[in-house]
Amino acid sequence: MSSPKHIVVIDDDPDFLAYVKIVLTTNGYDVSTALSAEEGLALMRQQPPDLVMVDMMMSYVLDGWTVSREMQFDPQLRDVPVLMVSAIVSDERDSLFARPEHVRIDAFMTKPVAPAALLSRIEELISNTRS
Repeated sequence: MSSPKHIVVIDDDPDFLAYVKIVLTTNGYDVSTALSAEEGLALMRQQPPDLVMVDMMMSYVLDGWTVSREMQFDPQLRDVPVLMVSAIVSDERDSLFARPEHVRIDAFMTKPVAPAALLSRIEELISNTRS
């Protein structure tokens, strides 16, 4: 039997973190949470995850992109899929925010995220990295 997939969720909203952790752990994922980009990166460097879910806007406007950029410069983290979430933009409006260089975003979801949609997207992203 394989071990549960490890997901790091980074968001400055403790209620959102609790919600996502409940959804993911009840569906068999191992979840670590962080309230800041710095805390999330430290967690990832201690135990590289199978996927990172990060809020685009936390204490600084582009915190999510900062996390993604830092991951790209770390050989242990550069291939970890990044699921970006935000209450502000969606896929359709994503072009309004210029994506900084060296930023990897594998998928984007708008808050609030529905549990079924979140689980489906995560499984898709994790499955794509197995091949």
